[in-house]
Amino acid sequence: MNKGRIKMGMLGGGQGAFIGIAHRIAAYMGERYDLVGGAFDVDYENGLAFAKALELDADRVYPDVDALIKKENALPAEERIEVVSIVTPNSLHYEMAKRLLEGGFHVICEKPMTMTSAEAEILKKLVSETGKQFCLTHTYTGYPMVRQMKAMISAGKIGNIQRIDVQYYQGWINPFIHDSEKRKSVWRLDPKMSGISCCIGDIGLHAFNLAEYTTGLQVDHLLSDLNYLYEDNTLDVDGTVLIRLGGAKGVIRASQIATGEENNLTIQVYGKEGSLKWRQENPTELTWLNEGKPIQVLKPGNSYNAEITMESTKMAPGHPEGIFDAMGNIYKGMAKAIRKQPLSDGEFPTVTDGVRGMHFIEKVVQSNRDGNVWVSL
Repeated sequence: MNKGRIKMGMLGGGQGAFIGIAHRIAAYMGERYDLVGGAFDVDYENGLAFAKALELDADRVYPDVDALIKKENALPAEERIEVVSIVTPNSLHYEMAKRLLEGGFHVICEKPMTMTSAEAEILKKLVSETGKQFCLTHTYTGYPMVRQMKAMISAGKIGNIQRIDVQYYQGWINPFIHDSEKRKSVWRLDPKMSGISCCIGDIGLHAFNLAEYTTGLQVDHLLSDLNYLYEDNTLDVDGTVLIRLGGAKGVIRASQIATGEENNLTIQVYGKEGSLKWRQENPTELTWLNEGKPIQVLKPGNSYNAEITMESTKMAPGHPEGIFDAMGNIYKGMAKAIRKQPLSDGEFPTVTDGVRGMHFIEKVVQSNRDGNVWVSL
């Protein structure tokens, strides 16, 4: 078994792709991976040029996933790529992940994991059958203070949960949505590439995952009201989802037409004994409220934090950490799993989270389509 740095490949993420940059920085950050090749662009020549800029070996730049699998598996075990990161549009995730798992590779995949829940269930079965690791990059679970929130709730610091409120507001689609021609240039508004949902499938899914990750509860029923804004626009750009999680209730609010908003993700969990609040645009602060006591603000790097929080913090107190660091923590957890090292609960999202997410998207769309009714999840 390989012991050194994990040899990594990448599908997509070429020139100009922000998400590719984020994944590469995250992989480099923990000094546990080496990016050695991949299929970076649908245009092979563009992929070669991009790889040259990264100073990668041209012999390990491939035109597609099948070529990568075939040629890498022909190499000695200690030389071949071990894990492949999929950072392509949604419609390509399933087939690529399926082929990679069947080909003997560990997989890191952007969300949503697939286009349908049926595809997600197939991947879950494949992960079980192959014994390979599968990481879904719900990046926000990598923030130290999100992990601190999870640890505190698990330890009973706020008592039994009564209400959960998650909001994810962006405004980036607003300049496109009001012009039918401009809308055609946005791949997230194309069902063939994005699936059955735009807003909920893109950012509402993060909110759903964060609610379940931090609380340890699972949504069992939901009711949704989606906004398409125009009759000729086939995918949602805004929505509200009421959720029930056993005895707790809550709401997920997501929008990509919240004019002027950038990346306003917030989560507030209210318990019988106290509450916790976290905001992605100010990620180093976790606010802790208790009845009749002063508000406390917890920050990373301090010894009062949980073990997983401390392990997820790279800098001394007072030095801000952000989105790259959060994704780096997820890559670190995946590396530990690949190398069969001990893991703490919640170090990286798994294929099971991907299955949950796809069922959530489908049930949200179903609830809205059927007249804003309660449906089980």
